[in-house]
Amino acid sequence: MAVVASAPGKVLITGGYLVLERPNAGIVLSTNARFYAIVKPLYDELRPDSWAWSWTDLKLTSPQMGRETMYKMSLKHFALQCTSSEARNPFVEYAVQYAVAAAYSTFDNDKKDLLQKLLLQGFDITILGSNDFYSYRNEIEARGLPLTPESLASLPPFSSITFNTEQSDGQNSKPEVAKTGLGSSAAMTTSVVAALLHYLGVVNLSSYSGAQHQENLDVVHIIAQTAHCMAQGKVGSGFDVSSAVYGSHRYVRFSPQVISSAQNAIRAMPLEDVVADVLKGKWDHERTKFSLPPLMNLLLGEPGTGGSSTPSMVGAVKKWQTSDPQHSSDTWKRLSGANTKLEAQLSLLSKLAEDYWEIYKSVIYSCSMYQSEKWVEQASEAVGQEIVKALFGARDAMLNIRSEMKLMGMAAGIPIEPESQTELLDATMNMCGVLLAGVPGAGGFDAVFAVTLGDSGNNLAKAWSSHNVLALLVREDPRGVCIENSDPRTNQITSGMSSVSIV
Repeated sequence: MAVVASAPGKVLITGGYLVLERPNAGIVLSTNARFYAIVKPLYDELRPDSWAWSWTDLKLTSPQMGRETMYKMSLKHFALQCTSSEARNPFVEYAVQYAVAAAYSTFDNDKKDLLQKLLLQGFDITILGSNDFYSYRNEIEARGLPLTPESLASLPPFSSITFNTEQSDGQNSKPEVAKTGLGSSAAMTTSVVAALLHYLGVVNLSSYSGAQHQENLDVVHIIAQTAHCMAQGKVGSGFDVSSAVYGSHRYVRFSPQVISSAQNAIRAMPLEDVVADVLKGKWDHERTKFSLPPLMNLLLGEPGTGGSSTPSMVGAVKKWQTSDPQHSSDTWKRLSGANTKLEAQLSLLSKLAEDYWEIYKSVIYSCSMYQSEKWVEQASEAVGQEIVKALFGARDAMLNIRSEMKLMGMAAGIPIEPESQTELLDATMNMCGVLLAGVPGAGGFDAVFAVTLGDSGNNLAKAWSSHNVLALLVREDPRGVCIENSDPRTNQITSGMSSVSIV
């Protein structure tokens, strides 16, 4: 009866900050870094007195953190009481509460009887994140290994996670996992919601075609977005959850009121009714299919300069917008224009690949061996020149995005593109076969990204290593949420053999 669901991490390559406000769009790429949730009954069978129970049990296991947390869940209010001393995980807690409430709000009485029996068997939930979500840089250095993707690949899958142990006012600060900025909380929340909704029979994610499939994904999306926002205590843009559900795409956020109304209603209404309203709410987000053009690869590099706090950076930008509305509005318009241009150039390259594959393939592989200044020489016929022109158009747009983001950071007093990142990104864009390089999402000191042509990514990884930058194993994978055939710790899934895509 075990259900295993997985959801991908993300990289936002355009739309940082702007995507917080409609109708600005962002391009978000889903990745091969996936979070897994395994859901099965805690007890093999119902106890004789089970119908008298008004509570059921939940066990949450996180092997990578060495944690096992026990809860009691009310079958009337869906409230969770932690009965062990382990740290709580609000993202999983809200995912469980809202998924169960969704079942109650959508089932008829007959199905509710079956649901009650299933719930009384308890939940045994295990969560696992791909190594790519976390920083293992310190561990690699401690082992005396070089900062290379090969060293990362030598670590066992789902390695235990080390904690940052920085001192704060002479006391140990709250342990925090060192992350790479791929959106682990969104991927984790989505995987738990998908596994539970499938397990409880609210959706069937085993098939992957038709209108019914889309409706099932939409239910997962709504519940995951709501649970994630509740756990964060604020209504974010939602692009990370959206990509965890649907995969790579162009995203315009939903109106915040659709969830903020639920946050207010929770004080006065039963959770079951709140979730029913959320499911019927006006979800006006926009999602357009988008992924990188063929023969282009996403690479991420971890500079080892420490992470950044996205909420505090967003807060600083909002404060700047309020204090200098004219300047900030002008900056956002220019940034929006550059984002639109980059999207248009990448879409054009995808269309040229579709219409003139042989020429496209030849030009891309030729350009992959040279720095950008020599790309013009790699195309003689008109179509090839058009391809090269689009490559340069994309580069120019990225340079404009970086410039505007850096200026915005300076005006807001935050390091959106810190000087150390600028030097790294400039050096990266000057390497052979590199189309783009930038700071994803809100920027700061998290991982940088690059888009490379052909096979040039291998050389970039080596060059990054010489600059003390660890190239991660992350690549674009346009798939969204999946139901897996077995536990990801088995050889089949670890080798990528038994994943069933539903997107």
